[in-house]
Amino acid sequence: MSEDKPHQNLAIIGHVDHGKSTLVGRLLFETGSVPEHVIEQHREEAKEKGKGGFEFAYVMDNLAEERERGVTIDIAHQEFDTDKYYFTIVDCPGHRDFVKNMITGASQADNAVLVVAADDGVAPQTQEHVFLARTLGINELIIGVNKMDVVDYSEDTFEEVVGEVEQLLKQVQFQVDDASFIPISAFEGDNVAEASENTSWYDGRTLLEALNDLPETEPPTDAPLRLPIQDVYTISGIGTVPVGRLETGVMKTGDNVSFQPSDVGGEVKTIEMHHEEVPQAGPGDNVGFNVRGIGKDDIRRGDVCGPADDPPSVAETFQAQIVVMQHPSVITAGYTPVFHAHTAQVACTIESIDKKMDPASGEVAEENPDFIQSGDAAVVTIRPQKPLSIEPSSEIPELGSFAIRDMGQTIAAGKVLSVDEK
Repeated sequence: MSEDKPHQNLAIIGHVDHGKSTLVGRLLFETGSVPEHVIEQHREEAKEKGKGGFEFAYVMDNLAEERERGVTIDIAHQEFDTDKYYFTIVDCPGHRDFVKNMITGASQADNAVLVVAADDGVAPQTQEHVFLARTLGINELIIGVNKMDVVDYSEDTFEEVVGEVEQLLKQVQFQVDDASFIPISAFEGDNVAEASENTSWYDGRTLLEALNDLPETEPPTDAPLRLPIQDVYTISGIGTVPVGRLETGVMKTGDNVSFQPSDVGGEVKTIEMHHEEVPQAGPGDNVGFNVRGIGKDDIRRGDVCGPADDPPSVAETFQAQIVVMQHPSVITAGYTPVFHAHTAQVACTIESIDKKMDPASGEVAEENPDFIQSGDAAVVTIRPQKPLSIEPSSEIPELGSFAIRDMGQTIAAGKVLSVDEK
């Protein structure tokens, strides 16, 4: 992978049966990101099963199976290059915790490809993912109207689906120009890497061209340092080494830092990246570092490291906007599920439901409602049951979003509007 190209995190979203995996396979295949021998191996299998020419679908299916079996897939399978960018596909599709990962994942997606099947149109999950993408601040959406081969490359069907999706996007206040809709077949390869003769009525960009045209994202180096701690190790000869990914800002040796909510601090002695000592690190870097005077029991996963003179906020309460995706009954004040924010997992009580929003217009639909349920968007006040470091999304978006989990599923997603500090 060409590290010198700017990097983009890309989410592939949409309904489970609309061909996301096939599209990811096709993108990796067309950009030469799946090693030739892997393709060969699958080509043989595909032939045996009488499905010649569809080898990369096998690549994807096998990745999906490996994942089901708990095998960690080499990340290389989820990266690809265009002329301008190198992309990481955030959390391969089909993963059941996709939503949680999209929200708290180390890799917040900058942009997304929404996959909608031409023969099925907008499905419930399409709606859910679009709403989420909007709530989580995805900037640009490219819509791949997939399975065009199934509908005989019909322009009318394409236009119909475009209309449906436009309706949905308007509902959630997404700005979309027509150029974002591309008729594709991930299965056959139409309009993914090369313009298709089957859609002579379409003269727009291919999917790879559209990805190449995405605006560059500014790395958040001018924001204050925020580094959520993933693990804390003891390494002989060095001592205590917290490990995590820099979300914003810059860390240099000699900096005075503070860990919150543990409320301890000290001077950064060493920073290590890829097993080498470095003088400084920036956004997106995974580092291990050592801080003078900090012991193994002083800090823990879920702490956030920041500058001593601008320490991470610790919330007594915070106000947030949430979207309820699924809940078997209703949510009322007093509900205490687990909030997943960056690397922290903390039980939090929804202290009050302040207003219910109209997801279509973003206007207030009801002040102080008694309850909210699946499909509702609301502004709520939340009280963490133990100290939690979290930031307003408008100030540090990387530390301003969270997922709410209960009963083994993601119940809601949200972003922090304001923090009332301890």
